[in-house]
Amino acid sequence: QVQLVESGGGSVQSGGSLRLSCAASVYTYSSYCMGWFRQAPGKEREGVATLLSDGSTSYADSVKGRFTISQDNAKNTLYLQMNSLKPEDTAMYYCAARLGVYVRYLCGGLNPGTMDYWGKGTPVTISS
Repeated sequence: QVQLVESGGGSVQSGGSLRLSCAASVYTYSSYCMGWFRQAPGKEREGVATLLSDGSTSYADSVKGRFTISQDNAKNTLYLQMNSLKPEDTAMYYCAARLGVYVRYLCGGLNPGTMDYWGKGTPVTISS
């Protein structure tokens, strides 16, 4: 059973930074896709960034150059460093995972529908 627990959300002003963490029980698996997704009020859930077990990463155009996804396997933790935050980054942020041999074909698509496991989310609010 994969468990994902997010933390690190909060409220900051525009231009500020936050680092989200996701405690994940996936790192015993050899093939996985981990990702951060977000959902703003009244909007569909969207992909923010994903990280494949081989270390390759993908980012939504809206966050490229501002957000960085990373992992610490020793700590079983996925991170999302968010810099230069904007009010439009306000959303509930979710950590998600998918396991299995086909993850390398799905991970880069940033499609929430391809993820099998989800955390409960952590809220991020950016004020102007």
